Amino acid sequence: MSEELNQLNAGEIQRIREQFPILETRIGKNQLIYFDNAATSQKPDAVIKSIDSYYRSLNANIHRGAHYLADKGTAAFESAREKVRDFIGAKESCEVIFTSGTTAGINMIAAGLAQSWLRKGDEILLTEMEHHANIVPWQMACERSGAEIRVIPITDDGELDLEAAEKLITEKTRVLSLMHVSNAMGTINRVQGLIQKAKAFGALTVLDCAQSVAHFRLNVQELGPDFAVFSGHKLLGPTGTGILWGRKEVLENLPPFLGGGEMIKEVRFEKTTYNELPFRLEAGTPHIAGGIGLGAAIEWLTQQDQSLLENQEKVLLQRATDIIQSQPGLRIIGTSAQKVSVVSFVSDKAHPSDIGTLLDQQGIAVRTGHHCCQPLMRRFQVPGTVRISLAFYNTLEELDSFERSLARVMGMLG
Repeated sequence: MSEELNQLNAGEIQRIREQFPILETRIGKNQLIYFDNAATSQKPDAVIKSIDSYYRSLNANIHRGAHYLADKGTAAFESAREKVRDFIGAKESCEVIFTSGTTAGINMIAAGLAQSWLRKGDEILLTEMEHHANIVPWQMACERSGAEIRVIPITDDGELDLEAAEKLITEKTRVLSLMHVSNAMGTINRVQGLIQKAKAFGALTVLDCAQSVAHFRLNVQELGPDFAVFSGHKLLGPTGTGILWGRKEVLENLPPFLGGGEMIKEVRFEKTTYNELPFRLEAGTPHIAGGIGLGAAIEWLTQQDQSLLENQEKVLLQRATDIIQSQPGLRIIGTSAQKVSVVSFVSDKAHPSDIGTLLDQQGIAVRTGHHCCQPLMRRFQVPGTVRISLAFYNTLEELDSFERSLARVMGMLG
C-alpha cells in the first residue's frame, strides 16, 4: 500500500513539475537540476500567464484613473492584496503593504522606528544567524537614533540559544527582529516565546518570514509579531515584490519611508497630510503586474495539496542529508532537528565555490558563499558553504543524480 501511495505521490509531483516550464531547461547535455530555491523559487505557468495577461489587457495606472483599464487593474491589484491577507491570516487588508521585497520591508520599519521609536541607550535585539537585510538597516537605525544592537548567540547545532536570549531581553529592549527560518541552515526558529517576552517588556517585534513562507503556512496572529515581512519571488511569485504586514495600530504610527504620489491626502507647501492605510506606506506607482503575479502565486499554491507538498520536502530533506553525511570529508553546517529543506555543507578538501562550479558544469544549480550571513559564517569559522535548497517540485531522482555528481566532483578535488 505504501508503495502504491509513493507512486501516486510521485505522479502528483510530476503533474506539478509540468506546470513549471523552466524545469525543462537543458544545460549543455544535462537536464537542469535546480537546487537554489532559497535564493529564488521557480514560477508556475499560472503566474507567468497572469503577468502576461495584465500587460496585454489591463495595463494602466491604478487607484486614480477614471477609465475602464484603471478600474480593472485596480480591482486585480486589490484582489491580490486580499489573497495575501487571507494567506497570512491578517485581520484587515489595509495591514498588507506591498513592497519590493523583504529588504525593502525591513528598511521601511527600521527607518520609521529610528525616527519615532528608538532613542539613545535603547537596545535592538537580533540573532547571530540573521541575513544582512536584517542587520544593516538596524545598524543604520542605530546611527540615526543612538540605539545599540545586541545579539542572541546560536548553538553548535545552529539553533538559537534560548537561555541566553531570555537574559538579553530586558526593559532596554525596544526592538526584537529575527528570522523565522534560517536561509543559510534551514533552522526553524522557535520564535513565539521570544516574541511574547519582548512584547511583555514593551518592545516592538519584527519577524523575517522570507524563508518560512515558502515552506509552510503562516498565521501572523498566532505568531504574534508586530511586523512580518517576506518576498514574493521566494513564494513562486515575481521578483521585485514583497509584503510588509503590520498590526494596524502600529502601522498607523509608522512614519512613511517614501513620500510622493498615492501616499497623500492633501499637499500644500506649508504641510502635507498623509493618506490612510495601506496607501500612506505605498508611495508612487507600485509594481502592479508583480503584485497581481504574487496574488496568482498564492492562489495557485492554495489550490495544491499542502500535505503532499510538505511531505515531499521532508522526504527530500532526509535524502539530501543522508547523501551529504555519507560522503567522506563533508560536514553539514546547521543540524537542528527542526529544519526546512535546506542543507549547507563544507568540505575539508575544497572551497565551496569550486564544488559549486563543478556541479554547475553537470547541470546542477546550487548556491555557494556566505549567503548574506557573514556573521554566521564567522561563528562556524568557515569562508562559506555549499547550499542545496529544495522545493516540492524537486525529486528523489534529481537527488540521485546529485549524489553521483557530488561523488565525481569530490573525487576530482581530492
